[in-house]
Formats: sequence, structure tokens, C-alpha cells
Amino acid sequence: QVQLVESGGDLVQVGGSLRLSCAASLPIISINNMSWHRQAPGKQREFVAIITDDGNTGYANSVKGRFTISRDNAKNMYLQMNSLKPEDTAVYYCRAVHNGLLYWGQGTQVTVSS
Repeated sequence: QVQLVESGGDLVQVGGSLRLSCAASLPIISINNMSWHRQAPGKQREFVAIITDDGNTGYANSVKGRFTISRDNAKNMYLQMNSLKPEDTAVYYCRAVHNGLLYWGQGTQVTVSS
């Protein structure tokens, strides 16, 4: 069982930056991979970024070059978001894949105002 808690969402202006955090109940290195997803109002949840247990990363085309996923050596994963756009407005969710099972956090709201 993995519990995930996101934080860091806020209201920010276009072009601004935010750093989201995801705190896991297990050491990050023991989790197969972790990722960020987001869901805008009226839209399906979509993939944003992933980091694997060996440190490889991947990004959705819409955020490549603006967002950076990282983790520490404890229990935290991060999403640094720069050059934010109104279309980045969404609830951002942390997800973990561990021993073949999926775990989600409760989400944190990011609102980008123009």
C-alpha cells in the first residue's frame, strides 16, 4: 500500500512558476515509477511527466521544456513548472506504480490566470 499526498498548487499568473510536491508513504526508490497527471474541467485526466525507479524521465509534449520532474532520496517527488500557461490550469495528481498496483493522490489545484 502506498499513500500519496500532493501539495504546492496555487493561483499563479501567466508566465509564472510553481513547484508541486508529492509525499509518498514509502521510500521513492522502492516504487517502480511515479508520475504526474492532470485533469482540467470537463476533460479527461492526462499524463504530464514520469520518473522511473532508475531515474529516467519522460514528458508530455505539451509540457516538455517547461516542466521538470524530480525526486529526492527520501519519499518525495516534485514537479517544477515554469512558463505557466492558462491551459496548464488543472488538478494535478501524483501516481505511483508499485508491485503492479496503481495508487493516486488526492490532487492539488493549479490555476493559471491571464
